[in-house]
Amino acid sequence: MSLEVADRIMELLKRSYNIHTVDITGGAPEMHHAFRYLVRRIRAEATHVRTILDRCNLTILQQANQSDLIWFLREHNIDIVASLPCYLEENVDMQRGNTAYRRSVAALRQLNGVGYGLPHSPLRLDLVYNPLGPYLPPNQLELEVQYHDYLVSQVWDLLSSRFLQDLQEAGQYEAYMELLVNAFNPATLDGLMCLDQVHVSYDGSLYDCDFNYALELPVMQRLERKAGRQTVFDLEHSFEEMSGYRIRTGKHCFGCTAGSGSSCGGAIL
Repeated sequence: MSLEVADRIMELLKRSYNIHTVDITGGAPEMHHAFRYLVRRIRAEATHVRTILDRCNLTILQQANQSDLIWFLREHNIDIVASLPCYLEENVDMQRGNTAYRRSVAALRQLNGVGYGLPHSPLRLDLVYNPLGPYLPPNQLELEVQYHDYLVSQVWDLLSSRFLQDLQEAGQYEAYMELLVNAFNPATLDGLMCLDQVHVSYDGSLYDCDFNYALELPVMQRLERKAGRQTVFDLEHSFEEMSGYRIRTGKHCFGCTAGSGSSCGGAIL
């Protein structure tokens, strides 16, 4: 993301009074020069934004050139959504590489050390679970108990989420889609993240959700607007201009509506 896009996001955000949460993701977003720039400007200029989320891979906190990052996050009261795909070391290392688990746990201890995730602390720390294969995550509350029991003396909230891998190469796509369709739950519809979320990509293009971004399905514009991809530079005043846009859907939407539902914030139900 260029500073030009970051500045345009700020222009729109300052006038988008109904937006109370900004969710920053990557890669490792903390490594980008615009990360701290955006955080500082949001806190100074968009005071209606109550929550800033940093989707952190944890191991970034172990890098020597990020030694002050944890203090920056604390100073600006950033909520951390930390990726720890399993509570078992072998599963994490299988998914993230050797030593990823130990480095992640060391980072969690650092975060606890400055107040994150502790009882009665305003510094929020959530963990994200990712299944290793083409199946739905277990019940979120059951996972939380398992994480708590395994990671002795740690007290964290747990967000469960699912990431979609390339199932076609593994020959599991049809079986996985059948699983999702059969598990469709209409009660999840009112809580879908696409109803109240705007995804802004690195180049300023607008999407209804992270999955549409990955599939290169930009937002559908109102009929009176010009055709083609829409960006933050096409909005005239604020993000609230997008109210009433038709949401783009597809087969992948069954992933968010299966079982207890799934979103960037964890289970829907």
